[in-house]
Amino acid sequence: MIIKKNENTLKYVSLITLTLQNAILGLSMRYSRTREGDLFLSSTAVVMSEVVKLITCLVLVFLEEGKEFTKFQASLHRTIVKQPIDTLKVCVPSFVYIVQNNLLYVSASHLDAATYQVTYQLKILTTAMFAVAILRKKLFPTQWCSLVFLIVGVVMVQLAQDGGSATGGSSGPEQNRFIGFCAALGACVLSGFAGIYFEKILKGSDISVWMRNVQLSFLSLPFGLITCFLNDGKQIMAQGFYFGYDFFIWYLVVLQAGGGLIVAVVVKYADNILKGFATSLAIIISCIASIYLFDFQLNLQFTAGAALVICSIFLYGYDPKTQGKIVSVRPAADEKLLIPKV
Repeated sequence: MIIKKNENTLKYVSLITLTLQNAILGLSMRYSRTREGDLFLSSTAVVMSEVVKLITCLVLVFLEEGKEFTKFQASLHRTIVKQPIDTLKVCVPSFVYIVQNNLLYVSASHLDAATYQVTYQLKILTTAMFAVAILRKKLFPTQWCSLVFLIVGVVMVQLAQDGGSATGGSSGPEQNRFIGFCAALGACVLSGFAGIYFEKILKGSDISVWMRNVQLSFLSLPFGLITCFLNDGKQIMAQGFYFGYDFFIWYLVVLQAGGGLIVAVVVKYADNILKGFATSLAIIISCIASIYLFDFQLNLQFTAGAALVICSIFLYGYDPKTQGKIVSVRPAADEKLLIPKV
């Protein structure tokens, strides 16, 4: 009874934390790209998030191995060095997640936080499509219907934005909504592919949650550094890797890294209906906060589109065979997923 009560407590605490993290991350990314002052290089922030994830997961693996350094070292060697084929397979999602996270910064630079939050829910559609194509999964009729609602909702939100009524004033670099939408769409496609690919190659693996993330982050760092110097090499050499960093940027780096850790707990303890509540509430919080923080002007078309997206999230998570407790296709992680999808 006590264990059940603790699990329920952890479930709701993790969901509340995920809700706040989703909403605050979108708002923080938007603010970081539009505030006054020196503009930091988003490619370096992605790399530093991977470093934070790697360090955090190494500590958790060390604790998992009973705080014995010898066992910890042997476990790392066994997982990363002695399984080269498995390591090479993980290179694919590692690279994809780095590109995806860079695209998210591009999207946050060109879309207001509310529109960004709604548009990024297209990851449900891309995950479903890749699950059907790669894993041969079958969707319920209600899930197909939810995907239609999702597309219509996002289109309404984008058209409302293009119409100029649902826009927000901001400083910072010049913004292009089309670029922002394409970046968000690209991130959704990569998120869906990486999540399903990861599930396919690693399903049934006996590697722990945290060790798998050590493997992912370890492999992501070289890709991230290459991306940094390909995109921003001249600026890094001239101004330094940490140009534009201050306390807020370091907070953003830790916040983005922590999102993946929270997802792992939610996937373990919460069902998809409750995760739908968390995502929907994050959208609402982002909309309300954007009105006050970024002079976002809410109109009827944007509201209707966002409502359709929220409805699609719940409809997609509804399983008529189990009264909504299980879904047949897992939603992709926003960031690097910490475990094979369950």
